[in-house]
This record gives sequence, structure tokens and C-alpha cells, in this order.
Amino acid sequence: MRTQVVHQQYLATQVTTADRLQLVVMLYEGAIGFLRQAKECMTAQDSRGKGHYLGKALDIIAELNASLNFQEGRDLAANLFQLYNFMTQHLTRANFAGDAAAVEEVIGLLVQLKEAWQGICGQARKGEPDKLPDGPASAPPQSLGSLVI
Repeated sequence: MRTQVVHQQYLATQVTTADRLQLVVMLYEGAIGFLRQAKECMTAQDSRGKGHYLGKALDIIAELNASLNFQEGRDLAANLFQLYNFMTQHLTRANFAGDAAAVEEVIGLLVQLKEAWQGICGQARKGEPDKLPDGPASAPPQSLGSLVI
């Protein structure tokens, strides 16, 4: 019990001291972790656990979606909006069908997004916000204004 309290305090400290870019990475990590737990529950045929962890991941995706800034993010925000909606629909169908492969597809998308945001965080720490990673999972524009957190 004491270990759990200490862990919760540690997580709370991480969240309160993180900048907005790090928070996005943490949200992706949380969603990925919950989806992996949901897959484990699917394998164990634990419907209650599957629904619980899929619900937590869907909550994170909904929060990411709700925090998009379309005025500054324009095309990127619109693309992320569509991607988050696809993930939501895909996970909802996966929940009803017990489709672990569909959950794995969403995990793959979230991993790509997380890696892109980690690259942005690294560049921002080095003072290089103008350089963005190449590729389909590129994160926010140079102003980093596609999310309001």
C-alpha cells in the first residue's frame, strides 16, 4: 500500500513539473500502456478488464482530440483529429469483437506519434524548435501550437 502511494506521488510530481510537450508524450505512453493491458485481458478472456483498460485509453485519446488547436495547427490538427477519431472507432469495434489485432494497430499508431513528439521534445530542449522530424508521424508545426494543454 505504501509503495502505491509513493508511486502516485511520483507520478503527480512528474505531471506537475512536465512541460506541455512532455505531457503529450506522457499521454501517449499512458494510452499505449492501457492498450497493452487491454490486450492481456483479451488473451485471458477478462471482459471486465478489457473494457476497463480500453475505456482508459479511449479517455486519453478523447482528451488529446479535445485539446487540438485548429487555428494554429491547421492541417496538422485536422489530420490528428481524423486519426484520433479513427482510433476511437477502431478501438470501439475491437472492444465489441474482442479483436486484439485491431488494438495492436492502434498501439502502432500511438507509438509512431509518441516517437515523433519525443523528437520534438529533444529538439526543443536543444533549442532547435525549427527543425521537425521527417516522416508521416511528424508532430506539431514550428510554433508547436497544434495542441492547447
